[in-house]
Parts: sequence; structure tokens; C-alpha cells
Amino acid sequence: MNERVAVISIIVEKEEAVEALNALLHRYGQYIIGRLGIPYRQKGVNIICVAIDAPNDEINALTGALGRVEGLNAKATYSNV
Repeated sequence: MNERVAVISIIVEKEEAVEALNALLHRYGQYIIGRLGIPYRQKGVNIICVAIDAPNDEINALTGALGRVEGLNAKATYSNV
């Protein structure tokens, strides 16, 4: 399969979405290289960046699943590697 390195950027706007977020990240944990979370208290959001090395289909599936969780926004940026 065609594996790529990507970064998934996630903005958590509703605290209720955190449980679903963590469940999805756990499900795809075998592909995750690292994760960085930044609480932005002034705006009441959390910003999370997840570095991932996975097949395109898995990256798209995770990003799509995250995007369907109410209270989250997620976008993926892909490397050429």
C-alpha cells in the first residue's frame, strides 16, 4: 500500500467531543508518530496536531471520522514522501 506521512490538524470546540476524539486516535494508534496538544483558553478551544505515517486510505478514514464528530474540525496535510 501507498504509505505517506501526514499531519492532521484538529480544533476541538466542544469539550463533549474529546471522548470520541480519544477513541478514534486510540483506534489508529498504530500509525501515530506523535501528538501535540495546545489548550487555547482565551478562545475556549484546544488545538491538536497529530503526525501520522499510514496508508492514504487510513489517513483519509481517520480524518473523515474526526470531521464527523460534532464539535471538532479536522484537516490533513500530506507530505510527498
